[in-house]
Amino acid sequence: MMMAAEIANPSVSIQDLSLNFGAVSVLQTLNLDVADGEFIVLLGPSGCGKSTLLNCIAGLLDISDGRIFIKGKNVTWEEPKDRGIGMVFQSYALYPQMTVERNLSFGLRVAGVPKDEIAKRIARAAEILQIEPLLQRKPSALSGGQRQRVAIGRALVRDVDVFLFDEPLSNLDAKLRSELRVEIKLLHRHLKNTMIYVTHDQIEAMTLADRIAVMKGGVIQQLDAPQTIYNRPVNRFVAGFLGSPAMNFIDGRLEKDGGDWHFAVEDVRIPLATYAFEKEPAPGPAVFGIRPEHVAFNSGTGWPFTATANVEVVEPMGSDTLVWLKLGQQNFTVRVTSERTPKNGDAVSIGFDPLRASLFDGQTGDRI
Repeated sequence: MMMAAEIANPSVSIQDLSLNFGAVSVLQTLNLDVADGEFIVLLGPSGCGKSTLLNCIAGLLDISDGRIFIKGKNVTWEEPKDRGIGMVFQSYALYPQMTVERNLSFGLRVAGVPKDEIAKRIARAAEILQIEPLLQRKPSALSGGQRQRVAIGRALVRDVDVFLFDEPLSNLDAKLRSELRVEIKLLHRHLKNTMIYVTHDQIEAMTLADRIAVMKGGVIQQLDAPQTIYNRPVNRFVAGFLGSPAMNFIDGRLEKDGGDWHFAVEDVRIPLATYAFEKEPAPGPAVFGIRPEHVAFNSGTGWPFTATANVEVVEPMGSDTLVWLKLGQQNFTVRVTSERTPKNGDAVSIGFDPLRASLFDGQTGDRI
């Protein structure tokens, strides 16, 4: 597990936060500092605690232990409206009887904000989100993407320092999700506000985040830049969660022959002379991981490792093709260009450099 790095004067600081539902521990002594203007994504499978953590930051759940600071102020027991946050939920939660303009202004009117100030904030949010032509429509006359823009606008008019997004795109189709990802990224670039975003979608996380916090069982497993997490995952869980298709995993043993380390599986020996060990290795059960795009197809000589494998399934993806192989008794996936597509049953040569691989302890799952 990778601990959160300390940040001077963080915009949001979570310190030793724990949350228990009876005897069930949901969040476990969690620490996270978010820099001012940073876009942090909380990523993980269902039930990992990411939405629960966001709700704790928002003040929608009372924590069991720890403290929460926003802009240097201890807000652990503050009401949600007093925390200086704007929140966008998975469901649009728009008032169906109100126009877009009335939906955007509702919270401001309840708070007693002057009419001219409300008008300025709505005009600004509508311009940023490109929803000016929609202001007099009701939600029933809007598409899913337009409704989500309005939901974002409702948070935007609050003019706060920190925005919280709870899986805001999960109800949209793939095309709309792609379009709104770009819009949210541009919105962050324009506003430069701190944003904390929850998703189980790794593509959203990789494309939006300055840093990703990968969560499992209420614990942050790794917190780092997207490409660092992708290339150097700290454990097998993180390695398997990021990447589509997932990283190839081969179960075997770490062995030393003379002065050289290698990975042994069945009658195959993968040399590890180019592999960068994280810590002093020891012989024993291990898992070798390599991403499908880091494998060379029909490789010639010159690779540190080559082998012959049998093609099981060919899956055309348009610009490239996924080839599912059998390497010995283990499944193996290779991403190749669409021009180099083999046929089912073909025997093919593959090669890769262990420098691009990840090696994990067979018992703990930690990176070696």
